[in-house]
Amino acid sequence: MTARKRELTPERSVRHLFGAELRRHREAAGMSLDQLAEVVNSSRSHLGRIELAEYMIPPELPAQLDAAFGTDGIFVKLYALARREVHPDKYRRYMELEARAQSIAHYAGQLVPGLLQTEEYARALFRVSNPEATAEEIEEKVVARMSRQALLRATPAPHLSVVLDEACVRRPVGGPIVMCAQLARLAQLVDTPHTVIQLLPFEHGEHALMGGGGALYLLTLDDGTTVAYEESIATGQLIEDRERVVRRSRSYDLLRAYALSPTQTAAFIHSVMEAWTP
Repeated sequence: MTARKRELTPERSVRHLFGAELRRHREAAGMSLDQLAEVVNSSRSHLGRIELAEYMIPPELPAQLDAAFGTDGIFVKLYALARREVHPDKYRRYMELEARAQSIAHYAGQLVPGLLQTEEYARALFRVSNPEATAEEIEEKVVARMSRQALLRATPAPHLSVVLDEACVRRPVGGPIVMCAQLARLAQLVDTPHTVIQLLPFEHGEHALMGGGGALYLLTLDDGTTVAYEESIATGQLIEDRERVVRRSRSYDLLRAYALSPTQTAAFIHSVMEAWTP
């Protein structure tokens, strides 16, 4: 007996609308899930769950669907909206501003920033933060985080300046193998046309941004204004008041001055990697 096709609910969210449009265009093209899976190099079950909005959309899929169906960017546009829905409401405003940013300055006190994380590093963080989460729930969050990194591949890409506390490269998240791969990625991005990474060593001592123990983002937007976003373990605060933003910008500028140069940072990262390599 043929399984009954499940009803879709495109009115529930953009993600559900994406799935409904995927099914509509697939059926209009006379394609089965198996046939479409071959075209876009995916699996039947994966595509089926995306149609049902049960799985986050992989960042490469929308462009593949537009090419397969000749839909002139419809799926790419839907994805740009749908990818924000997996993030908490309090974070979506930040993501909207981040998408407009011409430059991003970031201080990270404990963890490698999401924009620079590898899949395995992100997966280890999501797993430990919610031990009761299913493997599928964790994978959905990993895909969402990786999709955010498309920002760095945009044309033009924003300029990204990152100051990492030494703790970010010392703590072996996911174990030595996962961490070595993460450090290798950081080393590749230390000094590129769009990214600069500097390390603030422990020996520097106290500084103005260490109190919160989390992270600071400074976004310079397309209209020239700058906003700040402070993030801790469970909270995030968007700061748009000019005076408060200026104070945080000055603190960040001091950290850059105190930090190692990109060349010194790369050497430091490689030394940590060597210590963990068998």
